[in-house]
Amino acid sequence: MTLFTDDHSEPPADRERVAPSRRVIVGWVAIGVAVVLALVLALVPAPFVIEQPGPVYNTLGTDQAVGSEPSGDAKQLITIPSQTTYPTSGSLDLLTVSVVGNPDQRPTWFDIISAWFDPSRAVQPIDAVFPPGTTTEQSNAANAALMVDSQQDAIAAALNELGYKFPQNVEVKQLIPNSPAAKVLKTGDEITSVNGTSVTSIAELRKAVSANGTGKAAELGIVRDGAASTVAITPEETQGQVVLGIGAGMDYKFPFDVNIQLNNVGGPSAGQMFALGIIDKLTPDKLNGGKKVAGTGTIDNAGTIGPIGGIRQKMFAARDTGGAGYFLAPASNCDEVTGHIPSGLHVFAVKTLADSLAVLKAVSDGASTSGLPTCPAS
Repeated sequence: MTLFTDDHSEPPADRERVAPSRRVIVGWVAIGVAVVLALVLALVPAPFVIEQPGPVYNTLGTDQAVGSEPSGDAKQLITIPSQTTYPTSGSLDLLTVSVVGNPDQRPTWFDIISAWFDPSRAVQPIDAVFPPGTTTEQSNAANAALMVDSQQDAIAAALNELGYKFPQNVEVKQLIPNSPAAKVLKTGDEITSVNGTSVTSIAELRKAVSANGTGKAAELGIVRDGAASTVAITPEETQGQVVLGIGAGMDYKFPFDVNIQLNNVGGPSAGQMFALGIIDKLTPDKLNGGKKVAGTGTIDNAGTIGPIGGIRQKMFAARDTGGAGYFLAPASNCDEVTGHIPSGLHVFAVKTLADSLAVLKAVSDGASTSGLPTCPAS
């Protein structure tokens, strides 16, 4: 007997295997690529580092970071043992930037991509932060030296602002090999004038040398081993600047000791806030009127405030960690500030210590700040 059915397929065991569809193949390839990409992002080091808001320190308080767990061994950040000091309140915060990554341990691509989408962080080429051939230890040592110099300059700026008189000399700290100055000057020489114009700060020295230009000798008044003399040096142009070929620094003999206690923080950018903290402690009135103020900027003994790095991260640290409502920014950093000011933070553009004191007086008095220079919000 023959049975008929509408099922004309072969028995299961004998069926021909069907190849996966193109869509399935593409799907598996995409999954494989995603897995590989995820591994690359998570494991492969990137040639970048990340700058992010670092610890905040109140120059009127202790050497402990703002918001950190209290410690029994905390010390006053600024002390002036032999002088009458006055009570302070509020804060004059200095700000730092933490760098994630170094030549020995670089962040992953996943870390880098995450930082790109965070306005409080910035991605920098690793060579911009750690020049080729420079170890992490060397970079840290250089930043520590800059911190020491900035503290000395801040003390000088504060005491000059308060009217103290003391020796402050421009000194040759380093001679660049084969430079115009190498055969004429010695380390330790004091430079007192350029072409008859007195120089008492690094800024004044640079201005005088630049005004002299290249192609003609500059007459430098110097003091060596206590003896005054005049020497002739023809400056040269290097990287667009007129230079003598020296590393110059300041030598101060202060009328009394000012001690600044701050470990594990490097660089020169706290100079302005150190100077303001010293002035506040040495004067009866509260500079900030008890309010929370933060700021940044290098400073020289003449009170000139210079640009710094990482200002966007510092603005976020000022607001989010320090709780500051007012921020003192170097005017020369305004191009990096504009368009990146965190909400609720009032940013003032300052060029000199006198500018900063004017801002603080207005803040302290509760007066209008509308006439004071600012970095545009956008």
